[in-house]
Amino acid sequence: MEKKGKLIILEAGDASGKETQTRLLYERLLSEGRNVTRVSFPDYESDSSALVKMYLRGDFGAQAADVDAYAASAFFAVDRYASFHRKWGEAYRRGGVILSDRYTTSNLAHQAVKLDNEKARREYFSWLEDFEYIRLGLPRPDLVVFLDMPPEASDRLLAARAKEAGTADIHEKDKNYLHRVHEAYAEAARLFGWTRIACGKGATPRKPEDIADDVYRAALPVLGAEETDVHG
Repeated sequence: MEKKGKLIILEAGDASGKETQTRLLYERLLSEGRNVTRVSFPDYESDSSALVKMYLRGDFGAQAADVDAYAASAFFAVDRYASFHRKWGEAYRRGGVILSDRYTTSNLAHQAVKLDNEKARREYFSWLEDFEYIRLGLPRPDLVVFLDMPPEASDRLLAARAKEAGTADIHEKDKNYLHRVHEAYAEAARLFGWTRIACGKGATPRKPEDIADDVYRAALPVLGAEETDVHG
């Protein structure tokens, strides 16, 4: 019988250290000899992200709210479906650890803010879980870690990143939208029982190494002793 792996998700708003923390946890688990695969969403290197790219650069509207939450969610879901079947599904089915920078859980925040009442958001949450985990057959996470970076700190980090890159997508250009997304992440963390890790105070972020220690401690109960096979 095939052995199901473990799926660990790191979630946060833009410029909150997801990529860094995913990398640090990946490197730490590799050093322990664990069978681990690292993925990230959207998968910009894949053709499956074409609609996501069009949405984020404003082809369907200059504001995130111009695109219905359900339509935008479908764009991201197709990208995840392709990634699972082409890049990491086999490793997962064989019992490997999958570390993901964003997942279905991102839509719970980024798209839910487009819905203006609790009833509509709860209906959307139910639809999204059914669509991705049941209809598309994507695995449910074993652990979701919410990296709770204060908006004041992420604003500063995002501005520095945008200045360096010289560009920003329709989410990154709208500070009010990003602040509402942070609130939605906090709500989702409470509602779905995610692990919350405080990543800063005011405009000052914590040291990445200290956050990484907290992330590692959160992951250990999920990983279990049986996951320490030598990485091939």
